[in-house]
Amino acid sequence: MPIDFWTYSFLCGSAFLAGIMNAVAGGGTLLTFPALTGVLSAAMANGTSTVALLPGSCAGALGYRKELWECRRFVLRMCAPSLAGGFLGAWLVGENQDAFATLVPWLILTAALLFVAQAPLSKWVKCRAARDGVQPEHHEPGRLTQALVIGFQFLVATYGGYFGAGIGILMLSALGFMGVGDIHRMNAVKTCLAALINAASVVVFVRDGLVDWNFVLVMAAAATAGGYIGARVARRLPASYVRYAVIAIGFGLSAFYFVKKYV
Repeated sequence: MPIDFWTYSFLCGSAFLAGIMNAVAGGGTLLTFPALTGVLSAAMANGTSTVALLPGSCAGALGYRKELWECRRFVLRMCAPSLAGGFLGAWLVGENQDAFATLVPWLILTAALLFVAQAPLSKWVKCRAARDGVQPEHHEPGRLTQALVIGFQFLVATYGGYFGAGIGILMLSALGFMGVGDIHRMNAVKTCLAALINAASVVVFVRDGLVDWNFVLVMAAAATAGGYIGARVARRLPASYVRYAVIAIGFGLSAFYFVKKYV
């Protein structure tokens, strides 16, 4: 089916705004995924959205390379569960696309609830980091703690490979318990691991043919441009404003998909 200029413009606009949102507060998937469901199946929209937003995630990780080097041992320890979970989550989408379509309202509602929890969680993480001031290279948690965090990261990565919105919030909670360091190091670790999860899921989505390349390139370019502008906006605009917008969009979309599915 031929896609008109206005459809492309709408999808690029959603990707551009998603890039801004990801740079300021996160939640860009809540814009690109619903926009793509207007022209693609739910599973195809999920795969296409993930691929389109991946370059922005990778760029964000590169921007934190100094902080990542400072906590490289911890990051390396988390690579395996992040990649394995990302592969598994994306594989589950391809294995049962009807189940994914059924879960869409619940996934969006989960993402919205996670963003509601973001503010108090971020406040707690910052307070703990400021109080403890733990450096990741000087702090070696016990084996049980390591196993629990690795297991939790695997579950987060599986959810991230399956849908993805809100994984940063889940990871920040684990990093706060681990005492990884200040908020900048925690954001660096979160951004890097999120990029790994998305990269792993992209491999599976591409293999399973769940990516529409007619949309990916233009949306990726728009999202990257939005991410660059969002990084500049973030210095001037309180992230809470964007977070409130993400929450409102999330609950609104969740209600829309629930009505569409069950009414």
